[in-house]
Amino acid sequence: MAKKGKNYLEAAKQVDATKAYTVEEAIDLVKKVDFAKFDASLEVAYRLNVDPKQADQQIRGAVVLPNGTGKTQRVIVFAQGEQAKQAEAAGADVVGAEDLVEKIQGGWLDFDFAVATPPMMAQVGRLGRVLGPKGLMPNPKTGTVTMDVTKAVNDIKAGQVAYRVDKAGIVHAPIGKVSFDAAKLVENFKAMQDVINKARPASAKGQYITSLSVSSTFGPGVKVDVASF
Repeated sequence: MAKKGKNYLEAAKQVDATKAYTVEEAIDLVKKVDFAKFDASLEVAYRLNVDPKQADQQIRGAVVLPNGTGKTQRVIVFAQGEQAKQAEAAGADVVGAEDLVEKIQGGWLDFDFAVATPPMMAQVGRLGRVLGPKGLMPNPKTGTVTMDVTKAVNDIKAGQVAYRVDKAGIVHAPIGKVSFDAAKLVENFKAMQDVINKARPASAKGQYITSLSVSSTFGPGVKVDVASF
């Protein structure tokens, strides 16, 4: 295990590792013990009782957080014609077609989200090996493969968060910044909690959320009592 720094160890002392806190307590504690010299992100981690190898248990989607993420998202859109004009009008940072595909094939990756219209996916599909591992590939489940590019760009700019379960059955997602008012972070958490609950596969057996924690970028995780919400 990697050696933890002095600041982390000091922060960890203030967290009772044996206790599961309420959501409100956990968020307050994460804000209190955060030691980063920048406005750190606050992240939630769900351990779910699902098998990601099963097609119907691959939990993935997107949610617009009511109070945003605190981060300015750079959005690119693969579109042509009317949809390209709509994407530009909505505030997309870069809009293109074949030229944008070639730019990314050349190594350019200066963006946080990619949106594509369905007709463009044949070309965008060539970028699967580049965008896939980075979680940047447009996908209908996250609302990023669509003809309604205006809504897609607006949602992302408003604070949309994409989430997906990893091989270990864990979902990581940001719910704001440490500088956010605690009540706003709780609201964002509840929005994320709602979509995670709704995403429960019908075939999942037993307790769905087996554990849950919140943490800041470099700070220790604080366990949340799953029964508290």
